[in-house]
Amino acid sequence: MIQFHYETDFLLQEEALLQSAIERCVQARGFSVGALNYIFCDDPYLHNLNTTYLDHDTYTDIITFDYRTGEVLSADIFISVERVTENAIKFSQTTENELYRVVFHGVLHCMGYTDKTPEEQDIMRKEEEKCLALLTTI
Repeated sequence: MIQFHYETDFLLQEEALLQSAIERCVQARGFSVGALNYIFCDDPYLHNLNTTYLDHDTYTDIITFDYRTGEVLSADIFISVERVTENAIKFSQTTENELYRVVFHGVLHCMGYTDKTPEEQDIMRKEEEKCLALLTTI
């Protein structure tokens, strides 16, 4: 089950479309969806999680708490809508496109994709693009 939660006044416009695309992204890579919770919040909320649980005193657009069991994905994925909006401007993207990219980024982490090295970042971006394409093929 994929659920969207809001700790800010932001609301997704196309929840059902995004849920379907996430499920197809996951299934295409040989996994299944257990319980994926996306929590949309602001910078202070996510910063607090980052300092409390990860001991990182930085702002970020996403934090993924992965509870995967084998091939069944379960996670709490926190996304700062403020940070996504700033990054959209920085990367010359629409806020919607950047938000969807980050949504897929979180679930890709749960499937083992990482982005610590330039090579891993390239692979992650290519996978994000494949997942983003699923939004237009429904």
